[in-house]
Amino acid sequence: MPLALLALAIGAFGIGTTEFVIMGVLPEVADDFGVTIPTAGLLVTGYALGVMFGAPLMTALGTKVPRKRMLMLLMGLFVVGNLLSAVAPVFTLMLAGRVVASLAHGAFFGIGAVVAAELVAPQKKAAALSMMFSGLTVANVVGVPLGTFVGQSAGWRVTFTLVAALGVVGLLGVARLVPDLPRPEGVRLRDEVSALKNVQVLLAMGMTVLGFGGVFAAVTYIAPMMTRVAGFSDGSVTWLLVLLGLGMVAGNFLGGRYADRALMPLLYVSLGGLAVVLALFTVTAHHKAFAAVTLPLIGALGFATVPPLQKRVLDHAHGAPTLASAVNIGAFNLGNALSAWLGGLVIAAGLGYTAPNWVGAALAASALVLAILSAALERRGITSTRVVAAGGTPAERPVVVRR
Repeated sequence: MPLALLALAIGAFGIGTTEFVIMGVLPEVADDFGVTIPTAGLLVTGYALGVMFGAPLMTALGTKVPRKRMLMLLMGLFVVGNLLSAVAPVFTLMLAGRVVASLAHGAFFGIGAVVAAELVAPQKKAAALSMMFSGLTVANVVGVPLGTFVGQSAGWRVTFTLVAALGVVGLLGVARLVPDLPRPEGVRLRDEVSALKNVQVLLAMGMTVLGFGGVFAAVTYIAPMMTRVAGFSDGSVTWLLVLLGLGMVAGNFLGGRYADRALMPLLYVSLGGLAVVLALFTVTAHHKAFAAVTLPLIGALGFATVPPLQKRVLDHAHGAPTLASAVNIGAFNLGNALSAWLGGLVIAAGLGYTAPNWVGAALAASALVLAILSAALERRGITSTRVVAAGGTPAERPVVVRR
């Protein structure tokens, strides 16, 4: 694997850390600004919305910019956003900093995924994607717990300053290690938009929303579930999240290893297994030992879907994959927001803190149905919509990827 993937992974590590570390220092931020916890929660919501809308916007704006330069610009934007959060004198300015940082998130992963896939042979695409996304999974094991510890002991502003420093390292890594890959000739913004009309791309994005939403339906409410249902102490939540993160790392590795060999069977197993494990979590969440075993399984099965789904989008967004790749990253955050909202609804309805697990199981099962439908349509030879013809102009022609 080329060293350029390490630079992309470092950038992914910084982005993953800033996305999730806010959850660990939310009480400190709320106290510092004199706002309520629900108000401080807007820092999470604002970031997610920024990723959803920023992914297509920043990618569209960057269609005329070479991919390496765009990655560097995005990391620069990430650094500015985190520094703004670190020095914000008022809450609204910190919220603005979070939104600025989030604008880099989706486009960096989307463009970075295209670059990673182009750096290796076709049969190693998923492995390359897995290596880049490993930065995101390792952030949940190392970056988030460490950032939370620093924030609670030295102040949350120090945490965001260190995250900004990570962004600088990622920017320098991209500048030094990522080659100047030529942009595909003849691909225009409307060609990138046309790729989003591909039924297989849309189905893959639907699987992303529902499958990853299944994970976050449970994970969003993991603290009250583990402390008030399983009986863990408040201090144990950090280590339970580390277990979850270790599962994510393992799942991402396995997803990258096997997606190049058997992409659809991998999706069947991971999505079906995720639905079953989430349903079982409604029971195992009542027992400390069983809950501790279940958490890494949820992380592993959830992140095993990331490399194959991103690869499937790249494969079917033929000739113009950049925007589709970035929008699929936004789909992960849409799944996060949707599942968190649905999980909150069932808790508010009085169904208990384990009820979000049933929501997650239903979402994962729905993603499995989409996977089966996608494979059935592919076997029947359902074609793409507009693709880029050999001469660089959009044309209608069938594209069927056999596996």
